[in-house]
Amino acid sequence: MTDNPKNNTKTTITHHIGRFVIALVLIAIFGTVGYFVYNRTQKGQNSGSEQLNKERYVPVVTTPVAIRDFERTLIVQGNVEAKNFAMVSPRISGTVEAIFVDEGDVVTANETRHFQTDAANLKEDVEIGRHKLTVTQCTKREAEASLEKTRADLHKAKLDYDRLGRLLEKKAVTTDIFEQQESRYLQLRAAEKLAAAQVDLAAAQEDQAKAALAIAKKDLADTTIYAPVKGKVSQRLREPGEMGSPGQPVVRIDDTSLVEVAAFLPAQYYSSVIPNQTIMKIKVSDINLGQNIITYKSPTIDPRLRTFEIKSLLTEPPEGIAPGSMARITVVLETRQGLGVPSVAIQQRGGRSVVFIVKDKTSHQVTVEPGIEMDGWTEICEGELTEETSVINMGQSMVEEGTPVSVQQEMK
Repeated sequence: MTDNPKNNTKTTITHHIGRFVIALVLIAIFGTVGYFVYNRTQKGQNSGSEQLNKERYVPVVTTPVAIRDFERTLIVQGNVEAKNFAMVSPRISGTVEAIFVDEGDVVTANETRHFQTDAANLKEDVEIGRHKLTVTQCTKREAEASLEKTRADLHKAKLDYDRLGRLLEKKAVTTDIFEQQESRYLQLRAAEKLAAAQVDLAAAQEDQAKAALAIAKKDLADTTIYAPVKGKVSQRLREPGEMGSPGQPVVRIDDTSLVEVAAFLPAQYYSSVIPNQTIMKIKVSDINLGQNIITYKSPTIDPRLRTFEIKSLLTEPPEGIAPGSMARITVVLETRQGLGVPSVAIQQRGGRSVVFIVKDKTSHQVTVEPGIEMDGWTEICEGELTEETSVINMGQSMVEEGTPVSVQQEMK
């Protein structure tokens, strides 16, 4: 069978048209895909450029420079002590017979009995002293009576002596009789002096006996000891039946109404502490006693420890403040006012203390000289800072001179 040329030509044309259409479709598809790919590439490049620009700025937080009060302080540990206390011991040696107080008891000066030592022997001494006094008083009365008798005899002898003298002048008596009477008269004068001396001796013995009796009574009274000061019994150091002697305390009394807070400071601060002027802040446990004046400074420095003592007197301290408590003491050595910045804002760069400020979105380094640090702030003694200046206190470790910054927040 012979092929038809027309049909072959028609088939060929149709085939070429189909290929052309397919080619156009493919071109359209590739063009569309390319367009979208190009647009996304351009957007990605623009976005990356914007992100890079943002990443060039360091985020920081600033705080304004402020005028504040600064204190140069020294913190030490101290103790609460009773201003008035007494270690009460016996006045005489002997067995402690009874103790009338216990720890914690409130006592009144010269009224509250504390304890009593053995008094049996002393009672006997008092009785012996009384007897001796009675004997000396009797001896004195006897001497006085003897003196009166001697004086009476002397008076009679004087009269006889004068009468015989007149008779001798008239030669009415012999010289021997006159001389006998003269001798008797002189003997009685001497006897008068002796009797007077015996009276004086008896009087002295009486005074001695009275003094001995007074001492015996005093010793007997000293067996009972009364509180020498007011306060509370803080220690009981002996028990009944134990021996007691002067210098060995039986009880201790502390006057808790008047206490002192004491501490020791290094010698280098001696000239900075002025009694009745320098302030010390006191805290005992959880009780804040606030500011108190230093009332005492030791006149000398301990040459071994190189320290000196300070004290502050507290009248009628609050409940809970007892002698023996530990105190946290802050001694205010100096107070002054000046510009301050947050302590964290100060950096060490190149061996210098610096802070960073922000101008025109750029960090700038300012050299400063720190002073007193207090409550998280540091005094600036030297540096080109004013109250209108703000310093970087967060992010400061990430910046240098001229670093672009972005202030996220300014803290007040």
